[in-house]
Amino acid sequence: MTTATNRSSSSSLSSFVVTPPTIPSLPVVGVDSLFPVHRIYCVGRNYADHALEMGGDPSREPPFFFTKPADAIVPSNNNNASSGVTTVVPYPLATSDLHHEIELVIAIGQEGTNISVEDSENHIYGYAVGVDLTRRDLQTIAKKASRPWDSAKAFDHSAPISSIVPKSGFKPGKNNGNDDNDGDNNQSDCSEARIWLSVNGQERQNGKLSQMTWKIPEIVSILSRQFHLQPGDLIFTGTPAGVGPLQKGDLVQGGVDGLEASVEFTIVTSS
Repeated sequence: MTTATNRSSSSSLSSFVVTPPTIPSLPVVGVDSLFPVHRIYCVGRNYADHALEMGGDPSREPPFFFTKPADAIVPSNNNNASSGVTTVVPYPLATSDLHHEIELVIAIGQEGTNISVEDSENHIYGYAVGVDLTRRDLQTIAKKASRPWDSAKAFDHSAPISSIVPKSGFKPGKNNGNDDNDGDNNQSDCSEARIWLSVNGQERQNGKLSQMTWKIPEIVSILSRQFHLQPGDLIFTGTPAGVGPLQKGDLVQGGVDGLEASVEFTIVTSS
């Protein structure tokens, strides 16, 4: 019997009938090599205040996950000042209510299943900050009909994201270089690090990573009981309150205190 592994191995020896897609990847701060993106997982309603603003129950119920395709990422060029290129995100099709959700993103560097909370840190390569763009009108329709959220969450260009910062470079106690804290704290214990997003210079979201219902080690552990985590996986960890609409021409900027990368992009008319 041919196994899935055998099928994959044999196909690699053959030519393809169509051109295979490019492997999605992200720059890594301080490293010349790229971080290949395998899968994108997202945690739903992981901040109590956001759960409340969306009409949900903020209690510590088991976390639920949804996914985006790997090629939904849009690398933010603002982390490469020499590029001179502004990151743009086309306003998506089939919506008139596009929303922003700023999130800390975990980058997995070591595979595993049934990972313990205590061992989660060993499976993390680094962190980034990303925006879970959402077609809110389609999500509302899906919720009312008890349907999956794929059309609302997993569309093209729905995951603008910063460069990856190796975990040794994430210092949650440090305020973007303006704090004398040496940052010698456990990266997965995010202390009181601030997570924020602004639109056209006006603050929209401002929370703390410590407000997450499920903390980073718990997220990795619980997700690994449902999926075999692989190097290259990204995990969006949820968003604080303040989500809201975006219009064409809006400049979106976001970050996490102590993370040496940020996300910035402009919404443009679809071509």
